[in-house]
Amino acid sequence: MKPDTPYSTCFADHRPSLNITLRSVMAVFGGYGVAALAAAAFTVGLPLPRTDAVMAAIMLAFLVYTVAVIWVFATATLLRSAAGLAIGAGAFAAWQWLAAPGGAA
Repeated sequence: MKPDTPYSTCFADHRPSLNITLRSVMAVFGGYGVAALAAAAFTVGLPLPRTDAVMAAIMLAFLVYTVAVIWVFATATLLRSAAGLAIGAGAFAAWQWLAAPGGAA
């Protein structure tokens, strides 16, 4: 049977209660992970004194967490939600690695 949607779906996309449960878990834990990586990347990447960089990074991490939660519930499929979180986490991890002292030797 050919799917009627132009994008790939996974097993939970057709079960509303499982879909909401998995999206909630991804939003809480995946969003926290992305926000933690963002805070670490902002801390080492912002050209500010250390205490100011940490405070600014924590405030920006709240914004990143909010955007991650909105992303998880706004996308059409679970796979797209997970891919968005993975791309965000990878971007912040790469930025942290490159911006850290002695990171990209």
